[in-house]
Amino acid sequence: MAGSSSDHLVGSLTPFFSPRRVAVVGASREKGSIGARVLDCLRSGGFGGLILPVNPRADSIDGLRAFSSLSAIPDSIDLAVITVPAHLSLSIIDECAAKGVPAVIMIAAGFAETGERGARIEQELRTKIQQQGIRLIGPNCFGLMNLDPTVRLNATYTPVLPPFGSVSIASDSGGVGAMVVMAARRVNLGISTYVSLGNHVDVNVNDLLEYWEQDSNTQVILLYLETIPDPHRFRRLAERIGRHKPIIALKAGRTTAGQAAAGSHTAALATNDRAVDALFTHCGVIRASTLEEWLALAVAFSNRRRPAGRRAGILTNSGGAGVLCADSCEKEGLFVPPLPPSVSATLASFLSPLAALNNPVDVIGLATEDQHAAATETLLRSDALDALIIAHLSINVADNDQAAAGIIRGIRAARLAGSRKPVFLCWMAEGDRDRHFSVDGEAIPTYHTPDIPALVIGQLLSYEAWREQSLDDVGLQSARKLPDLNLPQAKAICAKALLDRGPGWLTTKEVQTLLAAVNAPLLGRLATDPEEAVRAAETIGYPVAVKLASHHILHKTELGAVCLNLTDAQAVRQALKTIKERLVQIGKADAMEGVLVQPMVSGGVELLIGATRDPHFGPVIAVGLGGIHVELLGDVQFGLAPLTNRDVSRMIRNLKGYPLLTGYRGRPAMDVRALEDVLLRMSCLVEAIPDIGELDLNPIIVLPEGQGCTVVDARVLVQAPSEH
Repeated sequence: MAGSSSDHLVGSLTPFFSPRRVAVVGASREKGSIGARVLDCLRSGGFGGLILPVNPRADSIDGLRAFSSLSAIPDSIDLAVITVPAHLSLSIIDECAAKGVPAVIMIAAGFAETGERGARIEQELRTKIQQQGIRLIGPNCFGLMNLDPTVRLNATYTPVLPPFGSVSIASDSGGVGAMVVMAARRVNLGISTYVSLGNHVDVNVNDLLEYWEQDSNTQVILLYLETIPDPHRFRRLAERIGRHKPIIALKAGRTTAGQAAAGSHTAALATNDRAVDALFTHCGVIRASTLEEWLALAVAFSNRRRPAGRRAGILTNSGGAGVLCADSCEKEGLFVPPLPPSVSATLASFLSPLAALNNPVDVIGLATEDQHAAATETLLRSDALDALIIAHLSINVADNDQAAAGIIRGIRAARLAGSRKPVFLCWMAEGDRDRHFSVDGEAIPTYHTPDIPALVIGQLLSYEAWREQSLDDVGLQSARKLPDLNLPQAKAICAKALLDRGPGWLTTKEVQTLLAAVNAPLLGRLATDPEEAVRAAETIGYPVAVKLASHHILHKTELGAVCLNLTDAQAVRQALKTIKERLVQIGKADAMEGVLVQPMVSGGVELLIGATRDPHFGPVIAVGLGGIHVELLGDVQFGLAPLTNRDVSRMIRNLKGYPLLTGYRGRPAMDVRALEDVLLRMSCLVEAIPDIGELDLNPIIVLPEGQGCTVVDARVLVQAPSEH
């Protein structure tokens, strides 16, 4: 749990959320100005402490005594909300320091987001607050809310107050955050606190995570992120806090920005967004793809009821809506099981003869309130289901009241009978879309499209599975604990290559030695002339493969520099001759280091293991179907170093091609444990050696159980860490 440094951080943020005296610097009589709006919001929100307007040209504003400066205020100040323009902000910070103000919200814009001049002001602002020990939210932010009824702080410039609840929100965008605040009442989302981070000169999302960890009002954390400051700290915090409080993130920037342009497959695949996915997956953060999903997940997780399994019941008044829900359930990995005969018989006893009595259950459009109530209760009390989706279409707007009343009655009756199954409503009632459903204090998650209930159920189940794993550390192994890792030797190889030649790809001999140092040897023997190649082939045993050894040329097969199934010495000699002639034809004779002579390997599955170094997230590790398939299918999973055995197991099992490793269509099962071992070793290698910029084992052939893995081709790029 949190230690003394965390306690200090939490204490430094407390004045933002529980101030007694709030000064508004730039408070104004001019209606429509930011200063006037913030002042109005503090008053109309019901803040119970003192509101202290600061304006050098006013004695009073809207009946409140105004002060010419912060120093003119006789009492101490817990929080200052600064609404003046950027060019005046630095002098105001000096006043805050002189007055001993511990916390500042700087709403004003005109900083780094506006260009070079604003960036200089922002840097000076950062320096000042660090020197003075002032905590600051912003600048260029929307403000902060604490909706706790004992505080009721609205230090923003929107008068719209959401209902109080258990969800706390941090947003890098003031506009997106404001949208959630204003939509909360419509979607029935209860909010505890809201923070607009703006340019996060000081307070950032990691600080807020630590604060919300100890905040009893916060049970669910909602994040809109455009960047992740200090991903390593975020990873530690999110993994710890997420075990008890779900973290739901909408991360902007799902583009190929930051994609490496070097020659490895991994670098081409490992975009910044995939690194974000890997980070979130590791630490249990639930990632939303859209604003609608983000809000939907917040509503579902704040409900606190979790399905015990994947069996979903569907109750509808429209067959089509039921089919759409069933399709969504299958897409999300849920089951829509047939109902036991006893349940169908119970339904038949009170529903119309036209009703569909299996799963989905269609009560038909003319169902009465009593029929809706009885059907809802029956399905919620059935042991054959883990969750219930109710999909209602508006056949006649006048019928919505009785349908809604029946649904509420049915849920209440089932709860009184002991059922704790979660209910998810898909209320597709035009003209009545914003209806809220609550049963004895239980808010029922309500959505408007048939795909959302299944999606949130799937995410609830995934979160619970991650949470159970994260709470069970048995068998957790870091790559650092693996035997037979000669990291000093591996470091020396990379350092010498970098010193001798500068940044670039290691030679084949260097790659062989490097991989052998971590017990993942490259298959075969390096030969520099025909007779050495023949001796290698005879030692290995025919048939063999002969391929170009060159750190300058990546796609050897396309160049005609790979010769397979060679059965005698003459074929080996001819292979060298052919490869040399091909290099001469393309003007790259100097690129040849020799050839790699390898045994022909059959009966395995080709995969790729790779690593690249993201400038923000550090080493990103990849595993996927290898050879040509990696480019064609893109079946790749990513993780962030350091990996544990749990990480590598998840990555491998999440591959679409995973069945190929388990004995697909009568083929033998492959040595998955050996593959996991190599993944852990590569994670340890790139984590320990910052000089490694990229690494590709492609293909690595996974052999049948007990026979291990074979690295057939490998490339390693070394470069100074500053060049990553």
